[in-house]
Amino acid sequence: MKNITSLLILLCISIGVQSQKKSTTPNIILIYMDDMGYGDLSCYGALDINTPNIDRLASEGIRFTNFMSSQAVCSASRASIMTGCYANRVGISGALSPGSKVGLASDEMTIAELLKQKNYATAIYGKWHLGDAKQFLPLQQGFDEYIGIPYSNDMWPVNYDGKPADTSSYKSKWPPLFVMKNNEKWIPINTLEDQSTLTEHYTIAAESFIKKNKNKPFFLYLPHSMPHVPINASPAFRGKSKQGLYGDVIQEIDASVGRILKTVKEAGLEQNTIIIFSSDNGPWLNFGNHAGSTGGLREGKGTSFEGGQRVPGIIRWKGIIQPNVISNQLASTIDILPTIAAITHTALPNKKIDGVSILPILQGDKNASPRKTFLYYYRRNSLEAVRIDNWKLVLEHPSRSYLHQLPGMNGLPGPTPEDVRMPMALYDLRRDPGENYDVKELHPEIMKKLQALAEEARADLGDDLQKRIGANNRPVGKINL
Repeated sequence: MKNITSLLILLCISIGVQSQKKSTTPNIILIYMDDMGYGDLSCYGALDINTPNIDRLASEGIRFTNFMSSQAVCSASRASIMTGCYANRVGISGALSPGSKVGLASDEMTIAELLKQKNYATAIYGKWHLGDAKQFLPLQQGFDEYIGIPYSNDMWPVNYDGKPADTSSYKSKWPPLFVMKNNEKWIPINTLEDQSTLTEHYTIAAESFIKKNKNKPFFLYLPHSMPHVPINASPAFRGKSKQGLYGDVIQEIDASVGRILKTVKEAGLEQNTIIIFSSDNGPWLNFGNHAGSTGGLREGKGTSFEGGQRVPGIIRWKGIIQPNVISNQLASTIDILPTIAAITHTALPNKKIDGVSILPILQGDKNASPRKTFLYYYRRNSLEAVRIDNWKLVLEHPSRSYLHQLPGMNGLPGPTPEDVRMPMALYDLRRDPGENYDVKELHPEIMKKLQALAEEARADLGDDLQKRIGANNRPVGKINL
């Protein structure tokens, strides 16, 4: 009996040591989609698109229903996920063009730089879009390896129909598109057929990186170029989805996720790897059948309504996150960096960030609610809405709108008015996630709280709509060559 007791004690100590190691040095894989809608996955209600591998991530971990991108546009949302800050705090706005003089400043700490303090191997395979000048590229931002395109896949001298852009088009002024390897151009992307190779390039590189680093902690950032238009799937996936080419693209990316999961398992890393899946913003709805679904949320990419900013959010961490968890708590992509810092016991940046750690939610605390508020900024520095829990105050602002517009088809866009005046309105997102019923007349006390939050935001970060300069934002365009 004494020997058995001793063995049990040693076993408990061993399990404790392994658990401690898992909680402080887990591998981290961040899969980030481009323009994927809230309703584009089977586990979020997608119709006629099958995503069994991503669904498996959700069933083996936690699926968030109130997961917010910081802004509904490419560069701003990517600056936020990398730094844990609203994009205007770090001086990034909109979608940076090729040859931009603006990029993510070297004094901002990225997730990669954070984890370098713990000797992580780091890599990005996919779309960067935080400045294409050398000083802004990933190897200068904490990453050891980079394979991918430096900005959106439609930023090339080719029209959406695959034909060369006419000299009168702004697209004709853009340089040829290349897959880059580290700091150099590597593989030209000249045609829509070339676009179909991007997902495979990223997946092969990711598989290799996991195998190569299975004996040390690693951070793998996998920001896919699609389903941002122009979309294309490799021949093996074309015609496989009932949702046409868009569904084919999503299902190929789902298969990529399956290959990542398989590689992690075969490397013996399943119990010590956190996998995070999300999207930079909602769907570009005016592209019709080449765009995704908001799942019934209002508007889409480029707007501060829920369809523009509420995105899929899935995290799997075996042994820590219980399977089949659904969280309705408010959370955001800006919370990923501080959560990783909490998990790895790494100090946060010295400067103020906007994210909060959601680790208590991941650990199963059903009463945890680390994020109480959320700010909806857009354009350069316009505060368009604020939120406390499930109450959202939309402030009067000009906005893109897809409502009552006939979308395009087969890769060509439909019209999208950019200056539709949105009135001030209060929405109870618990009862009205589609933001259809303005209830400000019924809730004056809620209005006061939300207006006070808006004033706090303006004092901190400013507001172009009111010509307010904040005390702590970095002016857009001041980070340059």
